[in-house]
Amino acid sequence: MEKQKGNSVCDCNDIPGDDCACKEGQKDVLDTARKEKMDELEILGQALVEEKKKTSELSDQLLRLKAEFENFRKRNEKEKQTLIAWGKEDILLKQLDLLFVIEQACKSVDGASDLESIKTGLKLILSEFQRMLKAEGVKAIDALGKQFDLNLHDAVEQVEDNKAKDGSIVEVLQDGYKIGEKVIKHARVKVAKNNKKIEGGKDNG
Repeated sequence: MEKQKGNSVCDCNDIPGDDCACKEGQKDVLDTARKEKMDELEILGQALVEEKKKTSELSDQLLRLKAEFENFRKRNEKEKQTLIAWGKEDILLKQLDLLFVIEQACKSVDGASDLESIKTGLKLILSEFQRMLKAEGVKAIDALGKQFDLNLHDAVEQVEDNKAKDGSIVEVLQDGYKIGEKVIKHARVKVAKNNKKIEGGKDNG
């Protein structure tokens, strides 16, 4: 069978040409696909622009936060140094008050021949120093006669004493101090060791 030359019959049974229904349909499909692709590219482009904008905003926010934190750190350091300076000034003022009392005590005993004048001067110094500590909330730890407590006391020696309760403090070598309930210095003490036994094998006390 001889093949037909020239124009062939298309699926719509029309002779292909500029007005062929199949060709027009294919063109519409291509145009639609092209338009959809362009729309997708436009959407993607807009999304990319939005993401870049968000990234830029986040970057700006991070830079601002970094700058604010640096300012806060510098301000905090400055305030810290100021507080330290004020603390030193407060301590020095109290020490100057104590110095004045010592100077007055020295003047009162200068040239004094009697021991009583010297005692008065020393008592004046001691009284002023105790007043200064009390004003700061510092209190001496009451240790003598109490049971030894590691939280409050530092035992420097254990002495045999059958009249004292075992483990009790028989001598305070150096006072300890607290601010409120916080121990700032342990009392240095001697602790009794009672070797005397009573009936039942228990320590006396």
